[in-house]
Amino acid sequence: MGERLKGKVAIVTGAGRGIGRAEALLLAREGAAVVVNDAGVNPDGTGHENGPADQVVAEIRAAGGQAVANYDNVATMQGGENIVRTALDAFGRLDILVNNAGILRDRMIFNMTEEEWDAVIAVHLKGHFTTTRAAAVIFRQQRSGRIINTSSTSGLGNLGQANYAAAKEGIVGFTRTVARDLGRYGVTCNAIRPTAGTRLTLSPEMEAARQRAQAAGISRVGTNTLASLAPEAVAPMVVYLATDEAQFINGRTFMVRGRQVGLYSEPEPMRVIFAPGEIWTVDELAEAVPSTLCQGLRNEFGPKEQQQQGTPTSS
Repeated sequence: MGERLKGKVAIVTGAGRGIGRAEALLLAREGAAVVVNDAGVNPDGTGHENGPADQVVAEIRAAGGQAVANYDNVATMQGGENIVRTALDAFGRLDILVNNAGILRDRMIFNMTEEEWDAVIAVHLKGHFTTTRAAAVIFRQQRSGRIINTSSTSGLGNLGQANYAAAKEGIVGFTRTVARDLGRYGVTCNAIRPTAGTRLTLSPEMEAARQRAQAAGISRVGTNTLASLAPEAVAPMVVYLATDEAQFINGRTFMVRGRQVGLYSEPEPMRVIFAPGEIWTVDELAEAVPSTLCQGLRNEFGPKEQQQQGTPTSS
C-alpha cells in the first residue's frame, strides 16, 4: 500500500462497480479511508441492493485498508448530506470527494420522455451538486479539499444521449465554477472524461445505440474497443488529482482512456467578426458569416446529399 493519501478520508459515489470501484480500491491502496457509496441500482437507475458497496468494502478491508459502505441516493439533497455524514461519523473528517455515480436512459430526442430526461439529469448533474454542496461546507472550514468530478466525451455530442450529454457537459461547467467558488479556501475541483469498458458502456442497449450511429454515419466507440479499456486505467489520474501534489491544478478537465491522459483546452472564440454599424442586421450576417465566421463549416450531421453538395439545411 502507498502513503500518498495516508490519514485522508475519501468518498466515491457509484463505487460498487466499474470505474468507481477501481477508484475506491486505489484510493485505499494509497492510504485513504474510503466511504464506498453505491445504491446498487440497475443501469437505468431502477432497483436497489447493498451488495456492490459491501463487496468493495470487504475487498478494501481484506487488503488492510479502511472502508465503510453507504447506500444513499445522490439524486436527493438528503442523500448527499447522508453520504458526507457517513464519512464524518466513521472517520471524523473528509478530504476527498469523487463524484462518479451515474445511470443511462438512452433515447433519440424525439422519443425521449420527461422521466428519462429527469432521471439522468438528477443522478448525474444534481448528484454532483448534492454531495459537493455538503462537502463544500467542510472543505471551506478546514481550508482544504479535493473534488474530482466525472464528465464524459458524450458531453461533446453523442447520438441518442441528449439527457446524458447535457448532464455530463453541465458537470464541466459546474466544475469550473466550483473551482472558482472554493479555490480561495485551498480546495481544488477538477473533472475527467473517462472511457472504459463497464457495465453501462458494454450493455446491449449501448451496443444497439452504436449500431444506430454507424447506420447514420456518425462515429461512436464500439464494444470491442471499450472492452479493451479497463476501468482500472482511469483510477490513477483520479488518485493523483486527490493528492496534495496536485494542488496547482484547478478547474480543469482531463481525458483518461487506457494509456492516454490528456488535458482539454478551455473554450474560446475561434473567430470574431464586428458589425459595420452599431449592431448586426440579419442581411449583413447572411452576407458576411459564410465567408468569414463560418468559412469552411458544413453540416456533417445533415442529409448526405446536403453534406456532399455543401448546401445549407433548411429549418
